[in-house]
Amino acid sequence: MTLTRIAGGAAAVGLGAAGALHGIWTFSPWPLTSRAEFARTVVGVAEADLPSPELTAAVAVALGAASYAVAAQASLVPRVGSGPLVRRGVWGVAGVLLLRGAAGLVSSGLTSRPSDFTRWDVALYSPLSLALGGLTAYVAASTRAPRGQDRRTEVTRPASPSPVRGA
Repeated sequence: MTLTRIAGGAAAVGLGAAGALHGIWTFSPWPLTSRAEFARTVVGVAEADLPSPELTAAVAVALGAASYAVAAQASLVPRVGSGPLVRRGVWGVAGVLLLRGAAGLVSSGLTSRPSDFTRWDVALYSPLSLALGGLTAYVAASTRAPRGQDRRTEVTRPASPSPVRGA
């Protein structure tokens, strides 16, 4: 198994697990005991400011799609759709994850009054985002198509007529 497939598998499993967790969060604060504790620890807001279940479900779907795209780009599952579209999607996923991880470390790391959320953000959420983003970027970079193969149409030269012998 190649390093690209290992990285893609790890990223796809991580993204899929995050998607599944967001799916659970549409109806439950698991693994925490209350919505108030969940809001404070996982989201960093008051309970009244929690995202709606519909928004949380949309994030779950997006993470599931990201998981599939990374797995497809790493040739772990069959690809549906065009190669360039999947590759660009994987780069987009990598960018979002790397940005979220870096921004989380900066914003949570610079706060003067740490909260439950900022402690978890520095210890787990941001590093996990950076790790998944790095793995995803590796998959996107290591599976780049040869130059010119990414184009929708390929220009080919007409075959030269063969010379006629014996004329």
